[in-house]
Amino acid sequence: MQLMFDSNLKQHQEDIKDILLVLHDITKKIGHEELEHTVGDLCDRVDDPYMFVIVGEVKAGKSSFINALLDTEKEICKVAPSPMTDTIQQIVYGEQESYTSISEYLKRITFPLDILKEVAIVDTPGTNTIVDYHQEITEGFIPSSDLIVFVFESKNPYRESAWKFLEFIKEEWRKKIIFVLQQKDLMPDNDLQINIDGVRQQAIKKGITQPTIFAVSAKQELEGLKEESGFVDIRNYITENITGGKAPYLKLLNNAENSLTINDKIYQGLDLRKLQYEKDIEFRGDIKTILDRQDQKTKKQIEILVENLLAKYDAIAKKYESELDEGFAFTKMLRRSFKSIFGNEKGVKQWLDELFKNLESELNTKLREKLQDGVIDIADNIQDMAKLVDAKIKTSETVLKDNHEIYADIAEKRANVLKDLQRAFHDFMKKSENFYADGMGSDGDKIIPNIAAGGGAAVIGLILTAVTNGAILDVTGGILTAVGLVFAGVSVGMNKRKVMNQYSSEIMAGRLKIEEEVTEKLVDYTENIKQKIDSNFFAFDQLLAEEQEMINYLEEKHIEVKSGITAIKEKVNTLL
Repeated sequence: MQLMFDSNLKQHQEDIKDILLVLHDITKKIGHEELEHTVGDLCDRVDDPYMFVIVGEVKAGKSSFINALLDTEKEICKVAPSPMTDTIQQIVYGEQESYTSISEYLKRITFPLDILKEVAIVDTPGTNTIVDYHQEITEGFIPSSDLIVFVFESKNPYRESAWKFLEFIKEEWRKKIIFVLQQKDLMPDNDLQINIDGVRQQAIKKGITQPTIFAVSAKQELEGLKEESGFVDIRNYITENITGGKAPYLKLLNNAENSLTINDKIYQGLDLRKLQYEKDIEFRGDIKTILDRQDQKTKKQIEILVENLLAKYDAIAKKYESELDEGFAFTKMLRRSFKSIFGNEKGVKQWLDELFKNLESELNTKLREKLQDGVIDIADNIQDMAKLVDAKIKTSETVLKDNHEIYADIAEKRANVLKDLQRAFHDFMKKSENFYADGMGSDGDKIIPNIAAGGGAAVIGLILTAVTNGAILDVTGGILTAVGLVFAGVSVGMNKRKVMNQYSSEIMAGRLKIEEEVTEKLVDYTENIKQKIDSNFFAFDQLLAEEQEMINYLEEKHIEVKSGITAIKEKVNTLL
């Protein structure tokens, strides 16, 4: 039976190590160096004996308490008349007595005592020490401890630093705690009982429902006054609750609780991290909504502008079609030809040239005027698109702060990405070249005189005017060239129907071309600006993708660790 018992213990220890390795991987991934160190230390100590950590203020009598508890003639922990203990002293079993300095702040003592085969004892500096690193080192031992022994002076167990330290132990690590009032020989029994009751009430206020309290005198114990010293009760407590073969399994349960505590810490903080992710997804969705809404509004404005252009185009074309039709009447053509030969009146060719030039001039002038009017609204809307995005970036909500206990690393990374986004978009808004049309490149200020002087989004109207004017000139130029070629082959009184049909055909082709090219150029420009604005969010989008993956990973690992811990606790509890 004993062999199976030991075999199970080893397997359970390996299982706990596996869980701690998973937690170690998690702490590395979230960039929490302190938790990473703590989990690594816990993993290294799984096979260690059950650990008592003795804490209390300087001169509370901690070292004397340890010497008396170990019941040897040796002064294992040196007791100084002044508060000189500035190192942690770890007392463990060894075949020979030895004192080894592990570091500047840690000393390991080995001693051949049977009790040390089951437990290790850690003597710590005072919780009220003025040297900060003392408390940091003490706190570093707390996670791997199995029992915290709070030692108070019997005369004054109410000093603030010890109780504040208790809050840290209770809230952070949910450790098993017992209280010891040392130097009871210096107190009358009635006064001692008052202080015992006071410690009990204070402990209950701190959330310890049934505090275990001992009053002892190390001096009496070391002088041989065993019945009076109070150490019989505390040794019986240790025998009944910890030693006698139970210690390794109790340590397993403590390791399971430590793992659960760390796992819960990570998961509890994850709620806020998920909330930040959800708000960032909402923020990113708002940006896309702004871009899509403004894009649709701009396209509607483009549609109206093109309709107005075509209406003006149709009116001009109709006017010259009527003039052409009337001028092609047989009698007029004959008279014009005759008078051009025998008088001073313009001939057919001159009349057509003049009509052609008037058509060209009116198309260019009137259509460009229409464009100027329509482009203003479109330009304003595209500027609004950029301004609304800029305003939204500045008001993005931050709920995960960079001082978060667990997720400060990702909070700081997000803050930096957002800062970079704000700075980059601010620069984007100021640079006029970001609003040039495709193909204009860095020579945009040559194509459009003084365009660069406008600065940023303010140049959009100029750019759109230049782009669409170019389209109008291209289209009308093509139409007029085709119409001019039609006119060039006209002879007096001949081919009227053919000429009118060709004129109508070329005008219709031009109409379609204006509709397509102006629409295409304006829509392409709008899409181009929309994409340029959206491209500023590349790093932010990458962060969101990484966050989704990390949150899924952390949720999955939380369940895996929790179920593993629950299984180990159930198995170990059946053995105790």
